[in-house]
Amino acid sequence: MIKTIEYTDGIVRMIDQTKLPGEEVYVEYRDYKDVSEAIRNMLIRGAPAIGVAAAMGVSLGANEIKADNYESFLPKFQQICDLLAGSRPTAVNLFWAIKRMKKISEDSREKPVDEIKKILKAEAIKIWKEDIAINKSMGKHGQELIKDGDAILTHCNAGALATAGYGTALGVIRAAWGAGKKINVLADETRPFLQGARLTAWELKKENIPVKLITDSMAGHFMKKKEINLVIVGADRIASNGDVANKIGTYTVAILAREHQIPFYVAAPLSTLDMTLSSGEQIPIEERSHEEVTRINNKNIAPEGIDVAHPAFDVTPNKWVNAIITEKGIVLPPFKENLKKLF
Repeated sequence: MIKTIEYTDGIVRMIDQTKLPGEEVYVEYRDYKDVSEAIRNMLIRGAPAIGVAAAMGVSLGANEIKADNYESFLPKFQQICDLLAGSRPTAVNLFWAIKRMKKISEDSREKPVDEIKKILKAEAIKIWKEDIAINKSMGKHGQELIKDGDAILTHCNAGALATAGYGTALGVIRAAWGAGKKINVLADETRPFLQGARLTAWELKKENIPVKLITDSMAGHFMKKKEINLVIVGADRIASNGDVANKIGTYTVAILAREHQIPFYVAAPLSTLDMTLSSGEQIPIEERSHEEVTRINNKNIAPEGIDVAHPAFDVTPNKWVNAIITEKGIVLPPFKENLKKLF
């Protein structure tokens, strides 16, 4: 299994996803500020992976705090959490993981500071281990939706690279392949950061799962030709009504799938569900650098000074989602009622 991220001996080690597929490079961080920058600059990306990285970053930061008691530890700890929380706004797993680390700190407030630091490290590693187990559980449930011989379209990268390991949408695909189903995957290139071309295609090819790379604008063509049987994507945040925020272009794929009567599935852990939001209209959409649109490999592909829009995510309304695959099972509409039953 691809080792996306790990935490040992006071070092957070992660694969630099900006270098893939050309180079398989691992970077090591001892400072929580560097982990925050790695999240911001997408060396690590994918909602679950960001959550794991944030938890590890919180632990690294806590280790640096010099304090005699919890009262003097807490203000510095809060600053660390705030910095990491500001790295990316859309993926709710980031805030979920930080909130969990804050709670374990608060629950341990009567203990010596050195003991609190050990507890925080243990919790970060626990979040990492849980994520892998959750992904495998999602895969087990989700692969039941895939038939032998299916051709599956996926958008962006929701694989091992987007998680602690195994993957959400690609975890379902991995599980189907592992169950002996003869499947084929079509991977959208996913402009502008090319997560499909660089990461999904790399992951699947590495594991000999049949994959064909297509440009984002080709999806409708292959649906019309009946060469796609279903769509599976991941998610960065899901509102309580089942509206799904995912990589920009997901909304378009969902509309195409509905037009061609193709099932559209979302695979995401419970930590991606934001039950405080009544709809996707409340999900903050990250606006990223214009240069990610106008440049590839440090080369201009657009005129200098061109006006650029770059929302990193869009929101797919729940009416276009056939099912949400979680570690607790497959959730069907009506999502507003059925998602509540998971908690």
